[in-house]
Amino acid sequence: MTKFFKQFIFTLSLLFCFSFLVLPLRAEAVDLGNGILSDAQVSSGYGTADSTTFAEMVGNVVKTAMSFLGVIFIALMVYGGFLWMTARGEETQVTKAKDLIRAALIGLIIVISAYSISNFVVTSLISTS
Repeated sequence: MTKFFKQFIFTLSLLFCFSFLVLPLRAEAVDLGNGILSDAQVSSGYGTADSTTFAEMVGNVVKTAMSFLGVIFIALMVYGGFLWMTARGEETQVTKAKDLIRAALIGLIIVISAYSISNFVVTSLISTS
């Protein structure tokens, strides 16, 4: 691997890890469907609870993960295009760029498939709750 590629991967992974530290974290009570918390809130006079179900929380986590994977896909496509444009006719560099772009496209197909399957499952879980 070239020094530029190692620095690129290091910067991308550092940005990915740093985003988890900076993003605001929310602490929420998980409603598993028994309604004990909402009953206690209504009986104490504070109105109805605006709670998030477990399935909705899982859906939010999956959507966030898919967003990060989309960003990684775009970064790989840009890097592959950069390699191809700076190859200056060297077949090994062009082949490397083509392989990287092909792998990124296969990864995108896998990510879209995973998102559609998880979206279907989460929607089914929410509708049955």
